[in-house]
Amino acid sequence: MASSLTSLVNDDGRYQKSFQLFLERSSEHQCMQNFIHNKLPDILASIGNGKSHLNVIGVGSGAGDIDLEMLSELRQKHPGVTVDNEVVEPSSQQLHNYRVSVSQKKELDYITFTWNKMTASEFEEHWKEKNMTKKADFIHMIQMLYYVKDPAATISFFQSLLDKNGKLLIILVSGESGWGKLWRTYRHQLCNPDISQCVTTEDIKNILDSKGVRYQNYELPSQMDITECFTEGDEKGELLLDFLTEVLNFSKTASPELKAGVLKLLRHPECSVESNGKVIFNNNLGVIVIEQLT
Repeated sequence: MASSLTSLVNDDGRYQKSFQLFLERSSEHQCMQNFIHNKLPDILASIGNGKSHLNVIGVGSGAGDIDLEMLSELRQKHPGVTVDNEVVEPSSQQLHNYRVSVSQKKELDYITFTWNKMTASEFEEHWKEKNMTKKADFIHMIQMLYYVKDPAATISFFQSLLDKNGKLLIILVSGESGWGKLWRTYRHQLCNPDISQCVTTEDIKNILDSKGVRYQNYELPSQMDITECFTEGDEKGELLLDFLTEVLNFSKTASPELKAGVLKLLRHPECSVESNGKVIFNNNLGVIVIEQLT
């Protein structure tokens, strides 16, 4: 990462603001919801081995919107079960929002929530320190492997927690998305070397293939309107650029050459299509499902 630039994750307030705008401008949650309602039920059907109690771990759960939809599908596939749900989320604001959502939904009384305000690596440390032997039937890591130092080690740890027939679900941007092109081109200038910010499902599949780990994978078409990024000084455009580059105040702190290069690339056919005066970025996601180590 260029020394003059600061990672967006260092400013949680601006990160959350840019993330909210990203959700408004993209079909990210809609494409995840389509997957959750149409494909996930079949994936969840085989977990649990007929048990009456299931253990779930959500890593990087955010405000819990997607978690709660998945838990609803789990309940429909396994009616009558009780669920122990470990929530792992480092943002106190997001964790607070999640708890508020849960408190307003009386139908979730079959779930016991354990709130862990920590990162994935802190959770791993905490788990090992306590010599926990509990196994999980379903673990999900949605859009969070960018924020760990070593994705391969993180995946290995959580895979080791799976019970018989357990499933680990990973969602990240697809290697075929505009993000993939942006990161392949500007990895050294934009990506924070302390985390795996520029990782895509392509990288994860390569890691799993090299270890001989079997997995299922799905592509989820998604798009994002980035038109405002091309209006100089547009406040929302600048927020979106921060989110796209993961750089705090990118428009103000990037060199003119880097800024011009990124803006040009964002319009490249491998990143976006232009239609009716709008620039629509390829925000495709990839889903990887891994089973218990055998």
